Amino acid sequence: MSRQRSMMSEKLKTEIAKELGVYDTVATEGWGAVSSRNCGNIVKKAIEMAERSLGSR
Repeated sequence: MSRQRSMMSEKLKTEIAKELGVYDTVATEGWGAVSSRNCGNIVKKAIEMAERSLGSR
């Protein structure tokens, strides 16, 4: 079975990871080394950004 394509761009994920302070882990060990909690925080931040973007229209 093939993997689904990511809903978030790598650029957005990287930007949020830098903002949350987990980019060092991503850079040295890859996305697989990021904890579930931090991945959840990245998703939460992306949702907040999307909601703000939709609200400002």
